[in-house]
Amino acid sequence: MLIDTYGRVATDLRVSLTDRCNLRCTYCMPEEGLQWLAKPDLLTDDEIVRMVRVAVTELGVKDVRFTGGEPLLRPGLVGIVERCAALDPRPRLSLTTNGIGLRRTAAALRDAGLDRVNVSLDTLRPEVFHTLTRRDRHHDVIAGLEAAGDAGLRPVKVNTVLMRGINDDEAPDLLQWALDHSYELRFIEQMPLDAQHGWQRGDMVTADEILTALRTRFDLRPEGDSERGSAPAERWLVDGGPATVGVIASVTRPFCRACDRTRLTADGQVRNCLFAREESDLRTALRAGADDAEMAERWKAAMWGKKAGSGLDDPAFLQPQRPMSAIGG
Repeated sequence: MLIDTYGRVATDLRVSLTDRCNLRCTYCMPEEGLQWLAKPDLLTDDEIVRMVRVAVTELGVKDVRFTGGEPLLRPGLVGIVERCAALDPRPRLSLTTNGIGLRRTAAALRDAGLDRVNVSLDTLRPEVFHTLTRRDRHHDVIAGLEAAGDAGLRPVKVNTVLMRGINDDEAPDLLQWALDHSYELRFIEQMPLDAQHGWQRGDMVTADEILTALRTRFDLRPEGDSERGSAPAERWLVDGGPATVGVIASVTRPFCRACDRTRLTADGQVRNCLFAREESDLRTALRAGADDAEMAERWKAAMWGKKAGSGLDDPAFLQPQRPMSAIGG
């Protein structure tokens, strides 16, 4: 198993399939984009499946989520999902996406074995979407969400980041829209993972502010820690339930003590924390002929050194050198 010195066991694997993205969200990257990873540096489809197999069969991973960048840009995505779904034991498979392209791929991904999706959408207003993402693709995201629901990739979760002075007035409207469409909405505090390193704590819309805004229209009751488990989102029953809304307060309410995640970047680096400034290279050993047992031991060593917390509450905190698009969500 993947255990660290604080007794936490990682059973949830995030696999980044690419650092590329077809949006340019202001809280993630500059308008001109980034210098993408070279193709030879990326893990191949076979290498990704092998690393997932090691994680599942040798290290006790139970949940695998494919991320990016934008994972729908990976040409071999459906095949990767199908091969991972065939593993024994079978992991639960999910996908975090911006939803562009999901309309044409949702059914194929379901047939391949994908269980559910998380779709990022920060606004109900197309003009605000353009301001935030620098692209006119709001209609494509809405269509992707509908396709995911029609394909049975449920629960369909919607991830939303509120930006002060841009979309922070939309919280109640977004929740009502999610309830109307049977989506599970989760607000995420803006995290210091932008490529520009322009994040400022004082500019961030906090969990408390989000909840205050939601309570102007809805009755919210805490669901409780027993239901939350190691999930990053604190969830509230909306108007008595059963519908819920979640808030991921990575900055103001860190959940490091219950963290059960390990991450594999698109170029084969293990990250034991989203905010880590160090990585452990598995790609080199993989391509040098290391067997599964050796790969598993290297992965264990990477997780053993995980720190107690992300350090976000430390005044001396430094952002990771790589942005979210290169790390994987």
